[in-house]
Amino acid sequence: MSLSAAVAGAFVGTLILSTGLRGASELGLTRMDLPFLLGTAFASSRTRAKVIGYGLHFLFGALFAFIYYAMFVAIGRSGWLIGGLLGLVHAMFSGTVLVNVLLPAVHPRMGSPFSASDSAPLIEPPGFMMHNYGRATPLLTIAGHIIYGAIIGGFVHLAG
Repeated sequence: MSLSAAVAGAFVGTLILSTGLRGASELGLTRMDLPFLLGTAFASSRTRAKVIGYGLHFLFGALFAFIYYAMFVAIGRSGWLIGGLLGLVHAMFSGTVLVNVLLPAVHPRMGSPFSASDSAPLIEPPGFMMHNYGRATPLLTIAGHIIYGAIIGGFVHLAG
């Protein structure tokens, strides 16, 4: 199995995931903008936040590819189906723990369920599986991460 194939798959997978979610937002299927959420933790300028956020999203896409690769090595198999299953686990973990619990706890511009009524956070907290950003958001997020994982798994398998 090839680590470089996992990184290449991560780049393609993150590109497709980001483009798909951005397109879903533009079509009004979700209000979620993950790069914006990430970027506003570091910048108050909306434009600068988007640039930083896309950079972080691609960095995290590469970092998660290392985890996927480690899982492939640990089980001794790779492929689009196994990658897709890892993508499902990734989506569930991201939507329930990373974005729902941890991001509001550390994000300086995001509200949380514990925000005081007199505070004025700029960004609504995502909620469970990012449901606060639209009814279709959980399904879109899960589908995008399954595709991301399948791409990484496929790249690693083909390079095998």
